[in-house]
Amino acid sequence: MTVTDFFDQLEFQYKNELPFVVYRKPNDLLLTSLLQGDTALHEVTDFTESGFVFAPFSSKHKAILIPDETLQSINFELHQIETSQHVGFDVQQASQSTERRKEKHINLVEKTVKAIDKGDLQKVVISRKESLKLTTTISDTSSVPFTIFKKLLKAYQSAFVYCWYHPKVGLWLGATPETLLKLEGRKLSTMSLAGTQPFVDTYKVAWGEKEKNEQQMVTNFIVDSLQSVLSTDSAVNNSVKISEAKTVRAGNLLHLKTDISANLQPKSLNLQEIVQNLHPTPAICGLPKTLAENFILDHEGYDREYYTGFLGELNFTKTTSRNPNKRNVENNAYASVAKISTLYVNLRCMQLKADQAIIYVGGGITKDSSPESEWEETVSKSRVIKSVL
Repeated sequence: MTVTDFFDQLEFQYKNELPFVVYRKPNDLLLTSLLQGDTALHEVTDFTESGFVFAPFSSKHKAILIPDETLQSINFELHQIETSQHVGFDVQQASQSTERRKEKHINLVEKTVKAIDKGDLQKVVISRKESLKLTTTISDTSSVPFTIFKKLLKAYQSAFVYCWYHPKVGLWLGATPETLLKLEGRKLSTMSLAGTQPFVDTYKVAWGEKEKNEQQMVTNFIVDSLQSVLSTDSAVNNSVKISEAKTVRAGNLLHLKTDISANLQPKSLNLQEIVQNLHPTPAICGLPKTLAENFILDHEGYDREYYTGFLGELNFTKTTSRNPNKRNVENNAYASVAKISTLYVNLRCMQLKADQAIIYVGGGITKDSSPESEWEETVSKSRVIKSVL
């Protein structure tokens, strides 16, 4: 199968209103797709299912699964991805409503800082959505989602890039820099990602106390959440590893990132419990988690849907031979089989509806937040998506 054939198959799926997902993992050259043969809406019940999971921000809604019955992968080179087709959006329409959006967002940030000053909340992630009128729409040509997807592939090679569709849910695309978790057998790894500033030709930047504290909040939360699913055996607890915070790039932005890993006991391998403990992290919700989530639902003024939810491979099977010598058939019969789940936080994303591209952006608010600076941070993040339109 050629790359052209691969995308023709996806376009056929979309034209016939059949669910699919296509994605590429960070710094990889493998495109993977899952194609569903009917329009049934499969919901995740206990995270023992296998397929591609697409979960919302709020736990009040169900996660959706595209089963891995028809999975295809193809290696590609970036030069094989044709991105000359133009999509575009109405810049004048977008700019006309900027001042109104700015005022609304700044007012909400000010209200959030006041709530934090009262002492119950430490951090709240406040977001907004922005609708852009497309000049080339999905009604004009069914290739629009794949044109945007291809542009994301080229622009954000270190991100998890995806295009997801279900006729009963909608059409979403994104390029997220953040891993929620990877669980391979007993090995769990995750990251804390917080703090944002524009990338200007160098990784050697200064981070303020606000960004450092925000990053440490996320790290502490994740480590504490993992402790609750680890054995009380001190040898297991000591296996939790926390890296130094480092500056990483995601498109035109820089973030602070800490890698975290742990070895789980067999009795701790309850993926549903682990996900419930971690999601939503302070990087996309706040602290304390329940209070922050309730504040968001009460004051943000719109339904995030799948923005700041999570998505990825759920319980995929990996077979590893114990003997690298493929000719040794007898030893290869004793190959080990492990379940792998790799989930990402749904950031830097958009939803396509008719002639609209709805983009979602946000930022972490603490007692030290400047409303004007928080607005500018969302503007910087919005450019990630607007640049591919």
